[in-house]
Amino acid sequence: MHTILVLLLSAFSSLLVGFVWYNPKVFGTIWMKESGVTEEKIKGGNIALTMLMAFIYAFFISVVLWSLVIHQMGANSATVNIKGVDPSILKNYMNAYGATYRTFGHGALHGFIAGLFFALPVVGVNALFERRSWKYTLIAGGYWVVTCPLMGGIICQWM
Repeated sequence: MHTILVLLLSAFSSLLVGFVWYNPKVFGTIWMKESGVTEEKIKGGNIALTMLMAFIYAFFISVVLWSLVIHQMGANSATVNIKGVDPSILKNYMNAYGATYRTFGHGALHGFIAGLFFALPVVGVNALFERRSWKYTLIAGGYWVVTCPLMGGIICQWM
C-alpha cells in the first residue's frame, strides 16, 4: 500500500507542476500559441477526463521512474524466483545496502537524466514530425525535464 501511495503522490506532483508551468503567466500563453490550442478548444473539452488521463499517464511514468531511481530494484530482479539462487542473498544485500542512495537528491538526479535524455527527445521527435517550433519543444519537453526530477525525488525519498 505504501508503494502505491508514493507512486500516486509522484504522479500528482506532475499535475501541480503542470498547473504552474502551463499557467498563462509562465509558459501557458506561449504554449497555446505554439501548439495552436485556443481558449475555446480548451473550454470545449472534458477537463475532468483530461486531468484523469494525465494523472493515469503520470502514474505510468512514476512506475518507470521507480525502477530508474531505486537501484536496489536491479538486485531484486536479478535474484528473485531464479532457480538455484539462495533467497538469503537478496535479504543480506538489502540489509547491507537497502538504504544506499535513497535520497530525494539522488532520485531527482536520475529523474533529471530521464527527463533530459528520454522525455525531451521523445517530445522533440514528435515535434519534428508535427512541424512544431523549437519553442513548443522546449516548453513541452522542458516540462518533463523539470517534472521528472520532482517525481524521481519523491519516489527515491519515500520508497
